[in-house]
Amino acid sequence: MSVTGLTIGHVGECFQWSNEIISWYFHKMLFISSSSPFYSTYIKMPGAGDVQPKIRGDKRFWPYFKDVIGALDGSHIHAAPLLEDWVVY
Repeated sequence: MSVTGLTIGHVGECFQWSNEIISWYFHKMLFISSSSPFYSTYIKMPGAGDVQPKIRGDKRFWPYFKDVIGALDGSHIHAAPLLEDWVVY
């Protein structure tokens, strides 16, 4: 799915559940992890100078990624549809 890159069909086959059930649970977990109080308790935005130690400490990566911002340096950007659009998604 989103983290593993597997399709809903593959996950459904693995767990012997229908695609509809897999999709329902995926959306339920996505909603829980992006809503308060879970999001405000467990998701923290990194500071401007925060870079993953693996990138900063590796001479192969740091020269190329020292000025990069976004997913490579551990940033998390909250994105959600408007409340009135939730039914569509």
